[in-house]
Amino acid sequence: MLDTGVLEKAMEGMDAVIHSAARVSFTGKDEREMYRINIEGTANVVNAALLKKISKLVHISSVAALGRTISGETVTEKKQWEDSDINTHYAVSKYHSELEVWRGSGEGLDTVIVNPSTILGYGDWNNTSCAIFKNAYQEFPWYSNGINGFVSVEDTARATVMLMESEINNERFIINADNWSFRQLFNTMADAFGKKRPHREATPTLAAIAWRTEKVKSFFSGKPSLLTRESARIAQTTTYFDNTKACSALPGFSFTPLDTCIKNACNHYMQYL
Repeated sequence: MLDTGVLEKAMEGMDAVIHSAARVSFTGKDEREMYRINIEGTANVVNAALLKKISKLVHISSVAALGRTISGETVTEKKQWEDSDINTHYAVSKYHSELEVWRGSGEGLDTVIVNPSTILGYGDWNNTSCAIFKNAYQEFPWYSNGINGFVSVEDTARATVMLMESEINNERFIINADNWSFRQLFNTMADAFGKKRPHREATPTLAAIAWRTEKVKSFFSGKPSLLTRESARIAQTTTYFDNTKACSALPGFSFTPLDTCIKNACNHYMQYL
């Protein structure tokens, strides 16, 4: 994404581009790289698409780019970004990457922005949201009653392709199967793995202690921390994401129940451990 020549060559003769590459991290050491890849990289993708006269660009963003709420409001596609202490650096980087896409739209590029909630599925659980499964498998003891949106990776991919093939342009869509508490999420994963459920409630005070403890453990073990300051803060928030627009715009599309998604993913992880 940072090599404009490679991007232009890759887009030669293409009809459409799905831009799903990004750096996802909630640790301070990755912030500089994440901002560069997510913002500058997206600008390069947009510029190459304009140069090569791509007919449509589908940008995979995140609900994080819409901003998070504390008091339980429901987020729709109409929500306006607001600077806030509860927005992670990842969220800020994705918001600014969206600005590059809207800039491309203003310059004549047909675009669609997809805003998935936290994506669940089988993958490398040392990276991105797949690490949630690793935490559950390792019997991470902390839980919170914060609420967030979740969606399967298969549903996210299907919705993306359907939007790419549609006549819809210059709009955004929230892709979210359901809104669950983090406690319900971890309990469901632990049950699917046959592991112990988390049993310590991470109140704001205890969450602050927990992420610092994990940071020290990470320092001595050399392994990524299971909990960071930003992820602990997210777990305390309550945000509901509305999927009405996507369900209405995509004929025949329906979301996979989260219980099914989690069970299938856990079965895959168990096969390859």
